[in-house]
Amino acid sequence: MECRKGPQIQALHPVAVHTHPLRIIISGGGTGGHIFPAVAIANELRQRHPDAEILFVGANGRMEMTRVPEAGYQIVGLDIAGLQRRLTPQNLLFPVKVFRSVRKAGKLLQDFKPDAVVGVGGYASAPVLLAATSRNIPALIQEQNSYAGLVNKLLSRRVDRICVAYDGMEKFFPADKLVLTGNPVRTEISSGSRAEALQFFGLSPEKKTLLVIGGSLGARTLNEATAAALGRLQEAGIQLLWQTGKLYYPTAAGQAAPFAADKLQALEFVQRMDLAYAAADVVVSRAGALSVSELCLTGKPSVLVPSPNVAEDHQTKNAMALVNKDAALLVADAEAAAKLYDTALSLLHDPARQLQLSRNVSQLAYPHATETIVDELLALIARA
Repeated sequence: MECRKGPQIQALHPVAVHTHPLRIIISGGGTGGHIFPAVAIANELRQRHPDAEILFVGANGRMEMTRVPEAGYQIVGLDIAGLQRRLTPQNLLFPVKVFRSVRKAGKLLQDFKPDAVVGVGGYASAPVLLAATSRNIPALIQEQNSYAGLVNKLLSRRVDRICVAYDGMEKFFPADKLVLTGNPVRTEISSGSRAEALQFFGLSPEKKTLLVIGGSLGARTLNEATAAALGRLQEAGIQLLWQTGKLYYPTAAGQAAPFAADKLQALEFVQRMDLAYAAADVVVSRAGALSVSELCLTGKPSVLVPSPNVAEDHQTKNAMALVNKDAALLVADAEAAAKLYDTALSLLHDPARQLQLSRNVSQLAYPHATETIVDELLALIARA
């Protein structure tokens, strides 16, 4: 990932003449890696235009249907899902679901009358972007990963602008539509204070803290390796914030319970990630686009364990971009059981190496990504 620090950007804040408050539809979701950037874009729009009307469109049954309302925005769900890799009854219904979803998206556009549409990837992006571009409504894609998603690749020639976080994305998208912006992250992610963080999580200022994050859905490999290492962490005097994901939490909570007095905590989901990062001396993480962007912005030394279950192994590409600049350490998923906690504990006991990684990863941040994406969106509206 080419996530070097971008130029200090003066917000363009293009002005369009409106007879109504700005109306924007943001579509997509499926994972936190799609949802959190979408919410960051919405928050920036709302900050600039407090009267803006922002509607999210997601896929019924996916996590955006709860996470977006929690962030204070209205969301409408479509009955859309991805293709399975094997022949299933769900695959036979796929064309029907797409047709119905495009029709429903068209009705939403007709009723809401958006000035522009943003797609962030995920199942719900396709019907909304198809419906919008067929009506000549300005459309922008925000692609988080180094390997572009199928929906975004298919729709790239129809939309007006494509905001990316990696160099070299012209192999997926028309070069004249590309803008290298970085990934939007939550503005508060790097603002937490260590003192507040330690108090919030009940941690000791005398101990080193390890943060383990497996993505919004959790990661089996990280959870199994962490459960096996609890005794080692206790013996080493390390305290732990272990974000497990909903599916794995009941088991992990039981495994961590005997170590509660030693500040080894299993957490289903971390709402205050700003404080979790502030508390952490070292982070163990998957290498999703959002996680990598947050590590760049917070400047945290990390051990990355890329997920092998992603398209074109793009998490390894994300991780290697940091590793190649001496900005993170990497342990392969297949080697995590044997090597992850040797690596993590070695780093926790090496303050000089932590400082070196922290300095290097901090140089790779795009602190103005969200503002730049919103600048591009408002420029499209101004020209429409």
